[in-house]
Amino acid sequence: MPWRFLRALSRPARIIAAVSPLVPLVPLVAGLVAVVAGVLVLRTYGPNYRIGRLLASTPEVSVAEARDLATGPSRYVRIGGRIDAEDEFEDDAHRPLVFRRTRLQVSRDGVWVTFEDGRERVPFEIRDGLDAIVVNDAALDSGLVVVPRESVGTAADVPDRVPPGTPTDAAVRLRIEQVSSIERAIVLGVPNLDEAGQPRISAGLGRPLVLTTLAPDEAMRLLTDGGGRRPMTAAACLAGGLLLLVVGGILAVVGAAT
Repeated sequence: MPWRFLRALSRPARIIAAVSPLVPLVPLVAGLVAVVAGVLVLRTYGPNYRIGRLLASTPEVSVAEARDLATGPSRYVRIGGRIDAEDEFEDDAHRPLVFRRTRLQVSRDGVWVTFEDGRERVPFEIRDGLDAIVVNDAALDSGLVVVPRESVGTAADVPDRVPPGTPTDAAVRLRIEQVSSIERAIVLGVPNLDEAGQPRISAGLGRPLVLTTLAPDEAMRLLTDGGGRRPMTAAACLAGGLLLLVVGGILAVVGAAT
């Protein structure tokens, strides 16, 4: 009997059963589908998805560092500080403003389409202590994240301003977004030099200029329209998809080893 025992020990033990090549495909395909679904859900937010991602991931520097970066290689950074301007204008509540965007929009197939876009602005900067950098407010567009003031009516309320052919019962919205000099702001952009050679922060590197007077978590809630269902659905899809991809990868490695 001893020779049989020794002979058995000399054979390679198959501790792990062979894994069918098709088995890893199931979690891999399911994981890929879940990840794609999560990304598609986030894409339903349009430009807001990108703005939110930039707010969450852009590295922060001081205003003094941003001024130094203006003369070096282009970098997309985040700064924070107090809004400051020499000349302001007032709103109807006598608050000093540096920027105001007023849009008239008509609802078409459930989407608000802008047909009138007015802007009032004065030069302003972000100041942190003794250091300040000018904001290129002309580049502000979808990156402006502030609490809007809205009023909804119908085309019949502004018949001389809506596009020709607009039904009189079509929904029309007045949307006002403004920035006050008494607020603090977070600004994302690329520091560079303006035409006069002065440091400023503006859009660049294929990314928008972002300015918000809200805390990051409040800005995120505004960008998601205050709803938590879609972000939670997207997060669940992404997390579950990544987990399935890891499981599929492990099964694939085990199958190749056996």
